[in-house]
Amino acid sequence: MSSRWRFLLLTFCALLALGTTLALGRWQLSRATQKEALQLRVDARAALPALGSTALAALPDASSELQRRVVLRGRWVTKRTVFLDNRQMNGKPGLYVMTPLQLEGGAAVVLVQRGWVARNFIDRTGLPPIESPDGLVEIAGRLAAAPSKLYQFGEVETGLIRQNLDLAAFSAESGLPLLPVSVQQTGAASEGLLREWPGVNVGVETHYGYAAQWFALSALITALYVWFQIVKRFIKPRRI
Repeated sequence: MSSRWRFLLLTFCALLALGTTLALGRWQLSRATQKEALQLRVDARAALPALGSTALAALPDASSELQRRVVLRGRWVTKRTVFLDNRQMNGKPGLYVMTPLQLEGGAAVVLVQRGWVARNFIDRTGLPPIESPDGLVEIAGRLAAAPSKLYQFGEVETGLIRQNLDLAAFSAESGLPLLPVSVQQTGAASEGLLREWPGVNVGVETHYGYAAQWFALSALITALYVWFQIVKRFIKPRRI
């Protein structure tokens, strides 16, 4: 291949790589913009007045109000408490405690992420003591999706200690008319449970980081092309 055709081929490849990396960088910036808008919506929703039991049950689509604050009154359905395994809080492994709450004044039930408790690593089947007061209770929290699912071997679990919990499947299993959202209970540690939940982060910084990497690669491609295909090709070294 002649030097001219080699130059044209390398130029085409460099332009293709440059266009691709620039496009990917711009796409990451657009994703960051979308995530920023989502974060603003989440923050605005969290600033709204707290929903009560009746208002929550009356929502046509409770999943559209995620992260909104709630103050609920109802009764614990203690016998349907479930412990989610391999969950961390402050970097320590343990269990999330999930208990349905029968809302006051109606048939609606919401699954409450009541908090975190350390796991008994000596007796893996042992359950920690959790206080579940009888009668009417009042809790504060925020609407949330069910806890994220971890990788699971085998079929869907149905015991007290589980890896994951699907709201629709648990509603069918328990016979409870669960709302399509859960509530993350907030407040100080109580009833043997810790409630230092991580803040809501939609990952804006991640997209900016990826965009910076793609643009840096674009700059590197440009610098290498200029040096090897222009500077070294057309500028002859000085003779001493």
